[in-house]
Amino acid sequence: MGAGRCPPRRRPSGGCARPGPAMDYAGLAEAAAEKMGLYRRDPGGWRGCRRTSEVSVSWRPSAEFAGNVYRGEGILPASPHDVWECIKPVAGGPRTKWDQNVKDFEVVEAVSDTVSICRTTTPSAFMRIISPREFVDVVLMKQFEDGTMLSAATNVEHPLCPPQPNFVRGFNYPCGCFCIPLPGEPDRTQLLSFFQTDLGGYLPQTVVDSFFPASIAGFYSNLTKAVKALKA
Repeated sequence: MGAGRCPPRRRPSGGCARPGPAMDYAGLAEAAAEKMGLYRRDPGGWRGCRRTSEVSVSWRPSAEFAGNVYRGEGILPASPHDVWECIKPVAGGPRTKWDQNVKDFEVVEAVSDTVSICRTTTPSAFMRIISPREFVDVVLMKQFEDGTMLSAATNVEHPLCPPQPNFVRGFNYPCGCFCIPLPGEPDRTQLLSFFQTDLGGYLPQTVVDSFFPASIAGFYSNLTKAVKALKA
């Protein structure tokens, strides 16, 4: 895992937000965005576990489930607009091309101009120890007055997304990415991301604890290549 110690073994859990037959998708999305703001403002308790030339990864125990929340922070050599174009959660976007952990991404329902229900599938990973997964999330996109852009998400249920037989259903707890402008540096962007995922299934905790820091490092590395290619 690189520098630092591995997170302690923690009991896996599963679950999905179930507020009732009529889910308040917009409310759940706003709550996920609020959580992202809290994580961004709260620097305490993060323990470094991996560092590369593109990203510093840290973790702390999740308050949402019996796992960990991971924080990635790095500077990308592109404008916030170009970084956002690569990561924004929209149908037909470039993420399935550059993100090795995203096999397919579809918008199941557009709740509003800024909120949508999305289904993401992932390929097998970690030398095929982790089989293909699917995630169903409500996703919110938001722009702040300073130009920062946020994509925030959390797991939901949707009648058009029953569990599929060829995938293990995973659950994203409040997670997201901030594209933050750097004053005086229009061609550089701070990307602050939070990952909080229950992969589901029956995986050894050592596999889970090793997978996420490596996966986040790969996310930043591949995104760096993607934004450079966009500028070329």
